Amino acid sequence: MLADLRRGAVALVVFTVLLGLAYPLLMFGVGRAAFGAAADGSLVEGADGRVVGSRLIGQAFDGREYFWGRPSAAGDGYDAGASGASNLGPTSQTLAATVQQRIAALLAASPGATAVGIPAELVTASGSGLDPDISPAAASFQVERVAAARRLDPAQVRDLVREHTQGRALGFLGEPRVNVLELNLALDTVAGR
Repeated sequence: MLADLRRGAVALVVFTVLLGLAYPLLMFGVGRAAFGAAADGSLVEGADGRVVGSRLIGQAFDGREYFWGRPSAAGDGYDAGASGASNLGPTSQTLAATVQQRIAALLAASPGATAVGIPAELVTASGSGLDPDISPAAASFQVERVAAARRLDPAQVRDLVREHTQGRALGFLGEPRVNVLELNLALDTVAGR
């Protein structure tokens, strides 16, 4: 029996070292070598070299001079530690009231806009609550507001949206999208902020 315990202890130590230390370190090294930026969380640096966010995690932008992302139900909003949806169904009165508040806020910030033209993603949260991207339609809806707030020509802002629109992955997967953080950083560069 003592020999079995000894073999078991040796196996525990060997597999702990192999699978608990060596394998994770090897995968970390391969990830860093092959996918450096992605392995670090796809961090985005501002003009001053400071990290301002990640390409993969949405964040709150609420000024009229910025494009707004999809609303978040994660924690207190865009909380990566509490990623998740509100779990409110289509018959929920709370969801309906929340959507109406978001529509009212969008219309108040965008004079001349109508509720008919608001893309659904600007008033409903996603499953993760951390979406970093919006559709080109959601970005286009906001062009006039952003251009007016920054005193820019709307055509110039539309061009920025077009430049930051990413196509479908591999040409057929997903939908075209615009990364809100990268678009807002480009706007700050154009506006000289």
